[in-house]
Amino acid sequence: MCNLENPIPRWSICGLLFPLWRKTERGAGKFLNRLGVCAAPFGLSALSRKTERVAGKFLSRLGGCAAPFALLACLATGAWAQPRSFTWQELRDKFQENNPTLRAAQIGIDESRAQEITAYLRPNPDVTGTFDQMNFFSTQPPPSGGPAIYSPFAYALPSASISYLHERQHKRELRQQSAQQGTAITVSQYADQERNLLFNLRTAFVQALEQKAILDLTRESLAFYNRLLDVSNERLKAGDIARVDFQRLELQRVQFETDVQTALVNLRTAKIQLLMLLNDRTPVEQFDVTGRFDFDTDMRPLQEFRDQALTNRPDLRAAMQSVDKAQTDHKLAVANGSVDPTFGADFARNPPIPVYLGVNVTIPLRIFDRNQGEKLRTLQDITRNERLRDAATAQVFSDVDSAYATLESNLTLLRPYKETYLKDATEVRETVSFAYTRGGASLLDFLQAQQDYRSTELNYLNLVGSYLTAAAQLNLSVGQEVIR
Repeated sequence: MCNLENPIPRWSICGLLFPLWRKTERGAGKFLNRLGVCAAPFGLSALSRKTERVAGKFLSRLGGCAAPFALLACLATGAWAQPRSFTWQELRDKFQENNPTLRAAQIGIDESRAQEITAYLRPNPDVTGTFDQMNFFSTQPPPSGGPAIYSPFAYALPSASISYLHERQHKRELRQQSAQQGTAITVSQYADQERNLLFNLRTAFVQALEQKAILDLTRESLAFYNRLLDVSNERLKAGDIARVDFQRLELQRVQFETDVQTALVNLRTAKIQLLMLLNDRTPVEQFDVTGRFDFDTDMRPLQEFRDQALTNRPDLRAAMQSVDKAQTDHKLAVANGSVDPTFGADFARNPPIPVYLGVNVTIPLRIFDRNQGEKLRTLQDITRNERLRDAATAQVFSDVDSAYATLESNLTLLRPYKETYLKDATEVRETVSFAYTRGGASLLDFLQAQQDYRSTELNYLNLVGSYLTAAAQLNLSVGQEVIR
């Protein structure tokens, strides 16, 4: 069975399947040869040779049939070895489906909705049963008169009563409204948690794209340098350069190899971070990302992002909803200070009365406890939540302005790179390299040109990564994807 983490190389499967029928044919031939030797004393050698020829033809045809299956196996193995590439939208959908933190937060929303049911429940009625005045210790005359006899239940008083607390001032409705507003706050907090986790996912995605671009650059630089080393080696053999200069060139190759390995490690780390957020156990070698690693020069006005943030930011929405809930809780505290009567009814037997019925009403006197402390606390809680709402609003503006300034700064730096610096660095490297291979430039000029090209390209890729990270920061600040 194939192990997907360490797939069998294609050449090994082909090498096993294609020669298989040949080995089987040779083995069968040897077996039938021996059978012919053993059958000779019994006059069966001719039969064994005929059987051997038939078996050889059969196995040859079997080998021809096995070749297409071997080819299909090689192609399938190549497909297994290819990593799957995810776009940003695919990663986002998979993240929203599989991330354990988000799934736990979704359960919290369901719990909050269950509390709404509890908040709207009516009080349960109370039922009381009583069996009193039983005399087991002496005799007593019956209720109808006569001599005393032992009758312990003669004067027993069985009774039953039922009572129900009636809530006034819309207490039940206010409890339900407060619970519903609590659920709305939980939903907004879930959206805010998802917003922050999506920023982490987007940052890891950008890092993976950046490291892929850097890896391609370092590999291209290493290949270019290897070609120059081959040319320099030919010049060394021809006596055009000294051996010490060629050795200095070989030593510089270590830097290019180090860049490649560093980019590989950074790319692997970014993929591991993505797999952790996706709660995926796929091997890193079989996981990849794809997307646009570039920037847009157009920028919308700052005020537009501010307005969108005031509408979309879930943490600001949760702060506003907390003010509404605090106002409802204050109304509930005032209602809880009102009087709730308890209505009751009872029926019993009281000898010589066979049965009677009664009703009662219990009204608590709210002389001392009128829920004053809770009224004051909820009133102060309204003011506190209003202050928190103002602080959240100020934080929204600060986040948007900071992200916008960072994005604008990155664009200011990127424009001249794309328009001038990248082209100049490439031309300088090619010109100096051409001149050096023909003896028209010094070794120091050549090494400096290589270093300038490498620094310029790396700076550009890092700036693009910073731009995309700043764009993700702006998306986080606004509360939705405004820059993709």
